[in-house]
Amino acid sequence: MTGRGQGSAGDLLELVRKGQATTRGALQQATGLSRATVGQRLDRLFRAGWLREGAGGPVDSPLGGRPSITLEFDDAHAVVLAADLDTRHARAAVLTLTGEILAEHGGTLVIEDGPDAVLGELGGWFAELLEKAGHRPDEVCGIGLAVPGPVDSETGRVVQPPMMPGWDGYDIRGRLARAFTERTGAPALPVLVDNDANLMAYGEQRTGHADCSAFVLVKVSTGIGAGVVVGGSIFRGIDGGAGDIGHIRVGAEALCRCGSYGCLAAVASGGAVARRLAESGVPASSGSDVRDLLAAGHPEAAALAREAGRRVGDVLATVVTLLNPGVLMIAGDLAGTAFLTGVRELLYQRALPRSTAHLDVVTSRLGERAGLVGAGALVVEYLYAPERAEERLLALGV
Repeated sequence: MTGRGQGSAGDLLELVRKGQATTRGALQQATGLSRATVGQRLDRLFRAGWLREGAGGPVDSPLGGRPSITLEFDDAHAVVLAADLDTRHARAAVLTLTGEILAEHGGTLVIEDGPDAVLGELGGWFAELLEKAGHRPDEVCGIGLAVPGPVDSETGRVVQPPMMPGWDGYDIRGRLARAFTERTGAPALPVLVDNDANLMAYGEQRTGHADCSAFVLVKVSTGIGAGVVVGGSIFRGIDGGAGDIGHIRVGAEALCRCGSYGCLAAVASGGAVARRLAESGVPASSGSDVRDLLAAGHPEAAALAREAGRRVGDVLATVVTLLNPGVLMIAGDLAGTAFLTGVRELLYQRALPRSTAHLDVVTSRLGERAGLVGAGALVVEYLYAPERAEERLLALGV
């Protein structure tokens, strides 16, 4: 922080939010600012309702004295809306600024119906959820959305998404903001959009593996995608294409939804396993059907899931060698014992021992809520980052 020179109110908020400096004295020491200047900038944050005083901290002086008053980010001054779209199902929620889910809804929402219809429906879901959670539309500070396709983070538009026909280049941010306004009458809100695996990884890393500096999550559902969090930030590549491991060629002849042959997703995704089950007479048409069969102990589904896990594990050996993560998390419809066993078989067989010596291979902790938590966190980190926080404080007139 000292490298910033004069710390702004947004800088001070960042230090408090991250737990790096939570008293006035600690903020003075971290920023080099005078006591009076720290007080003035904290006053702006108190007037905005973004900070509150907590309990007294320990007394640092051996001579005793009054304990220092701690400062806390006040997560009660606003809420966040989040939604996670899959190909035929969606979840939406109202969350606190620290990621607690206050109200939640899941239901059928078919992504092939197109962005106008799907995002319009989400606007209605959000309005109902706010009423259920007991919050007004003007208490919402932003909306986060997870989608099953590559996203250009600068524009919030999906780029050539194999599983989202009609969505390529569509103005998702603008349409969802309008849908919320149409259903609630509230002014337009900031909308942030990212890939579902990215946001699942972000949610899981922040809530359960915050000390892991290189974290990889692989979602295996209708398709296959990976989210990578490095140094606490999502790694997206230059235009949002990082982590698209479902379209790595593995030498098979199966036709993928992207139009190519031999993609990993064409032979090892939940959709691919469902097709093989259907061909053998077992009713299954999607990754969620496979998940239900696995939960019921269906032997053929388990055998195919283990085989799919081996194919994915073969590819993940390269991923692990390249990124050297501390945690590799398997999530999605196939993330059960059979699939995980297959992943481990090939991963440890193909990767160098050096790459896996300190690797934990685990399954999701947040489950179906991971994308919601990650989407909410993305909004909060954007809106309360130092420069953006300064802009918002000025807009509030404090």
